[in-house]
Amino acid sequence: MSTVNRKKSKALQSLETATGGPVTLGKLIEAIRLGEEKTQPEFAKALRISKSHLNDIEKGRKVISLDRAARFAKALGYSEKRFVTLSLQGIIDQAGLAFRVGLKFG
Repeated sequence: MSTVNRKKSKALQSLETATGGPVTLGKLIEAIRLGEEKTQPEFAKALRISKSHLNDIEKGRKVISLDRAARFAKALGYSEKRFVTLSLQGIIDQAGLAFRVGLKFG
């Protein structure tokens, strides 16, 4: 794990503009769900969680563990690296630490 200071992609900038702030795993999951035009109950079923748990994740009330983030990424067909990075950042933010993380494969 290392601290990364890179330019943001245009897609990431657009998502941050649309969601009104830094991308979190909950906001990313919500954006994917809305992009697929699925309801919370439909999407929760695909992730094998309850609708209320999905709502808590999307609204930032629940932080997702690293292993669950990887499982969600696989279930949705997205990058495990991105989901795990956002999960780890959420855990760090919840702890009140002023760190930014990135992952490197070695």
